[in-house]
Amino acid sequence: MKDIATPTRTKEILEKYGFSFKKSLGQNFLIDPNILRRITETAELTKETGAIEIGPGIGALTEHVARSAGKVVAFEIDQRLLPILSDTLSPYDNVKIIHEDVLKADVAQIVEQEFTDFEQLMVVANLPYYVTTPIIMKLLEEKVPIKGMVIMLQKEVADRISAKPGTKEYGSLSIAIQYYMTAETAFIVPKTVFMPQPNVDSAVIKLLKREKPAVEVTNEQFFFTVTRASFAQRRKTILNNLTNQLPQGKEKKEAVIEALSQAEIEPLRRGESLSLEEFARLANALYPVFKS
Repeated sequence: MKDIATPTRTKEILEKYGFSFKKSLGQNFLIDPNILRRITETAELTKETGAIEIGPGIGALTEHVARSAGKVVAFEIDQRLLPILSDTLSPYDNVKIIHEDVLKADVAQIVEQEFTDFEQLMVVANLPYYVTTPIIMKLLEEKVPIKGMVIMLQKEVADRISAKPGTKEYGSLSIAIQYYMTAETAFIVPKTVFMPQPNVDSAVIKLLKREKPAVEVTNEQFFFTVTRASFAQRRKTILNNLTNQLPQGKEKKEAVIEALSQAEIEPLRRGESLSLEEFARLANALYPVFKS
């Protein structure tokens, strides 16, 4: 069967339906079948695996996922793409398209309805750049029962997600995702394999859910509040950021210094130098001071 993701076939489909790209939806379609094969290989899909896709476009990645997985449920926000997907994916009876914004959808409920026969669930998607982080965090925070994600995103964001302490890419996003998942960049995707061509290269990242979070914290929400506060101004010390960003932080400065000491963290260090374990110790020491 002729792949959707060749420049010629993509052009044919777009011309047939008079489709024009919407910049506001971050639409960049892949036109290289080899990249799509590598994505599905990275996801290690089998017929026992269910797959969730977000933003299928004209179905280029969807068809590759459908060939390997047992069932694919894809969320598409753009109504104009529905007739195209109905046409391009007609050979695959294991694909369901849901016309909904994934950020507003009850994904856990949809998973319960659609994947009752599947023990394993992977998210495989070429995510629109402008909503990458909110989508990943929604799936994690809502505890959607996935094994992991193999997603294509802006290379810069992939670098931030998989970053280690002490690097300029390391920040609250690295911590939020690595708290729930292991993260590794699988491969880089040049901007030349997209239509229209974006301004930057992409990367495919593989995230696998940990059996339990990487560290033990008293309160998850507060842990993330502390990590975000610690990176609010990267050049400032951890003490400065915490007293400026946490509610009544300035009034509670002495207690913050005490909590830092308890967590064995030098107040003059910067957030980017702290490991996940140190952030956990710090959040646990600060929690009694700030819990309302």
